[in-house]
Amino acid sequence: MTEDSRGVYSIAVAAELSGAGEQALRLYERRGLLTPERTSGGTRRYSVDDIAVLRRIVLLLADGLNLAGALRVLELEAINDELRAELARLKE
Repeated sequence: MTEDSRGVYSIAVAAELSGAGEQALRLYERRGLLTPERTSGGTRRYSVDDIAVLRRIVLLLADGLNLAGALRVLELEAINDELRAELARLKE
């Protein structure tokens, strides 16, 4: 686990850092756009990586996409990242 993937922020802090409301964060999780860590008591803990995803979601929604569209964009961006990494490995 990298430092950026470790869940450290509460939902209130994550909402403030991302520009999305707490209820929106819960909705994004229910819709599968992100999966924050959970403490043993079930409290959500958001990482730096999660905050970056949340900010990307906020931008996509501001550009007019709905949640299904934002999810698809995130999936395609992840696939592109994997392909770029594979291409870089092959070029070595």
